[in-house]
Amino acid sequence: MTTFVMAIAALLAAPAPAPTILPGTWANPSKSVHVAFKRCGPAMCGTIVWANAKAKADAARGGTNKLIGAVLFEKFVADGAARWRGAVFIPDIGQRVSGTITQENAKTIIGEGCLIAGLGCKSQRWSRIK
Repeated sequence: MTTFVMAIAALLAAPAPAPTILPGTWANPSKSVHVAFKRCGPAMCGTIVWANAKAKADAARGGTNKLIGAVLFEKFVADGAARWRGAVFIPDIGQRVSGTITQENAKTIIGEGCLIAGLGCKSQRWSRIK
């Protein structure tokens, strides 16, 4: 009995595995872009798999002529519980910025990107669609 109790205590005390963004497809707030998240080597990445005509036109004005297939979220690694840090591509301006993703629950993530050292930041609430 003592061995059983000790085994349960050891399991409860074991560190949780590193979090991963749920694989699948996520939509931005306006539902104009869909991004598929998957593991890319030791990190996570998100690739644009669908975009509406307006999103494609906005990206083209920013110098991104091929929006479908563009890696929007790149090299995201765990940075605490349900939080990741990496690079975010902003197609409208053709730039990569530092960013974070925080997972609120199984169906919602919040992506944030900042132009320079915490300045010029923007966040969006993304919804899981697949």
